[in-house]
Amino acid sequence: MSRRAGVFVTRRPRLVLLAALVFLALSVVFGAEATGRLKTQGYDDPRSESSRAALAAAEGLGASPNLVVVAQAVGGSVDGPEARSAGEGLTRRLAAQPHVSAVTSYWTGGAAELRSRDGHAAMLVAHVDGEGEQLGARVKRLSEELTAPSASDAALTVHVGGSALTDAELQDIAESDLKRAEAVVLPGTLILLVLAFGSVVAAALPLLIGVLAIAGTLLVLSVLGSVTDVSVFALNLTTALGLGLGIDYGLLIVSRFREELAAGYRPRTAAIRTVRTAGHTIAFSAATVSAALATLLVFPPYFLRSFAYAGIAVVAIAAVSAVTVLPAVLTLLGKRVNAWPVPWRHRVQKGSGSRFWEGLARIVVRRPLIAALPVIGLLVLLAAPFAHAGFATPDDRALPTSAAGRQTGDLVRDAFDMKGSSALTVLVTGTAPRSAQEDYARRLSALPQVAQVVGPDGDGPARLSVVPLVDPRSRAAQQLVHDVRSTPAPAGTDVMVGGPSAVLVDAKDTVGDRIPLALALITVTTFVLLFGFTRSLLLPLKAIALNALSLTAVLGAMVWIFQTGHLSGLLGFTPGPLSTTMPVLLFCIVFGLSVDYEVFVLARIKEARDAGQDNADSIVSGIARTGGIVTTAGALLAFTLLSFGTSQVSLLQFFGIGAGLGVLLDATLVRGVLVPALMRLAGGLNWWAPKPLRRKVPPPAPRPRPATARRCPPGRCSPSRTVVRAHAHAARR
Repeated sequence: MSRRAGVFVTRRPRLVLLAALVFLALSVVFGAEATGRLKTQGYDDPRSESSRAALAAAEGLGASPNLVVVAQAVGGSVDGPEARSAGEGLTRRLAAQPHVSAVTSYWTGGAAELRSRDGHAAMLVAHVDGEGEQLGARVKRLSEELTAPSASDAALTVHVGGSALTDAELQDIAESDLKRAEAVVLPGTLILLVLAFGSVVAAALPLLIGVLAIAGTLLVLSVLGSVTDVSVFALNLTTALGLGLGIDYGLLIVSRFREELAAGYRPRTAAIRTVRTAGHTIAFSAATVSAALATLLVFPPYFLRSFAYAGIAVVAIAAVSAVTVLPAVLTLLGKRVNAWPVPWRHRVQKGSGSRFWEGLARIVVRRPLIAALPVIGLLVLLAAPFAHAGFATPDDRALPTSAAGRQTGDLVRDAFDMKGSSALTVLVTGTAPRSAQEDYARRLSALPQVAQVVGPDGDGPARLSVVPLVDPRSRAAQQLVHDVRSTPAPAGTDVMVGGPSAVLVDAKDTVGDRIPLALALITVTTFVLLFGFTRSLLLPLKAIALNALSLTAVLGAMVWIFQTGHLSGLLGFTPGPLSTTMPVLLFCIVFGLSVDYEVFVLARIKEARDAGQDNADSIVSGIARTGGIVTTAGALLAFTLLSFGTSQVSLLQFFGIGAGLGVLLDATLVRGVLVPALMRLAGGLNWWAPKPLRRKVPPPAPRPRPATARRCPPGRCSPSRTVVRAHAHAARR
């Protein structure tokens, strides 16, 4: 199959390139609309009880506030005549704005909690209609109008925040961070590629694959964004993974093509042989990475599902481009793939193995236990903090302190007694007498950690507000949610519990309930694909175990950095519990990339073994041939991922630093030390499988003599005929 594909794309290389250019043009034109169709939320399950409670409350009792306005008195108290007059005017201005409803103000009969503890600030809350980009544009316009200096409200300093503005600012900052990262990453990656490939022309080829993958995935996201919810953060994965896989597959194809050229094959034949060998590896690699990313589809939050959409698309386009477009380009380039060379990189230009990795592999296979135990100890040490991980749903604290939504959120948390804003919303639907509802409210008020219960109120479903005594993200508040849900409701009624703590509980349950299924799927699919690639039972199990160990180490490091805040001063984020969705996302992405590198290494080890080398020599040969490729690809991908660590959004920092660290650990310590050490210890068990599942490996073909060494019987041929035979032999090759 792979050989026929190689023959096809190398027969009409210019036609293949023309088709690629048409695809690129269409992707750029129609994929440009992707950003405007993507969203910033998606961390909860729309089918959860808290989500249904919020929807029912909005339908029966009015939409919940998503805009917060804090007004600080320039001098004195908010109850002073000038401040009160300005506050009433501000309330009228907000209520008169289009698409604004449910305005509640301290100065127009609002609750006492809308006044700050020191009396120098007061709050207004409202709901702004709309969603997505439309809602973002409305709240940004409102923020500009309400915070602009005006003679009528000179007595007040106005700050605007709330979930709607937070979402809009998250999207704007994520887009600007992405553009800044691309401006740094693309030139930096090109420089590193030139050094890695040893020539300018060869270095440009992976970028071609990356550009095709990114542009094509933007087209896919644009189409999906018009029919379903897709997170805006999927764009960041598209850029990072598109460049990373372009580099991975480009390194593999170009290195193998150079190797075939150095063996004496003509460009087209070398390209065909490259597709047959490296293309086969890429096909399995893409399948394993896609399977790992597809696991994200089992989770209901569209934030996670969006990364599956983007990841699978970018992997598929990168793989197809690598085995079609790249061989076509190489057929036309031939030996010019080494044009504009870097003088001191001659071995790379010839596709030779790495002397460093060959030497390291020989040391490891000679003393496998001594090499493996320190690395395993380091990974276990890194993993230890994950045992103390805490989880929460993201809020405005994911923004930088310079953002308006973050500043307003900090002001509310510091100056106001906002226990009411963290109240659980209990909706009672059905028919029950008022006395039964009041009795239910008294039972709720008797629960531990309850400050008060307000209600019941409402003409449709009765609403009770259960105000907690504790922080809404604490374990006590989460236990209160379970206690409220387990309290018997009045006869003939159904109860739904919402509010911040309920959202957190449901988010954790949504992810936690599906983790066993996700782990089972990722384990089974990885095992099946690696078994089909290696025909070994032990090697897939070894790969899964090593990936799990290295990923736990990465998650432990993320707890140490982001939860305990050891690098918060350097990176500029606010320490706190991990997002409920980010560890799952990190696990699936890094697991897929780790299996990607595993396939690269095992392909060359298996090839050497099938050629007749023993266990130790095949390990050394495979590591020598792939160590440089895997490490270079990992370093370049890590460079791209770590650039997101400079983002102003803590979610992107977590993703970039975590994925970058995972790739670096896997490409160096795991593939360079643990894989050869454990394969050396396993010996012949590496390739064992039950007899019915074994694939017959043909005996290694005898190494042919060089064409110029062919001999003719005495008197049967002349030197000229020997030369003719040599040329004919070369042509057949």
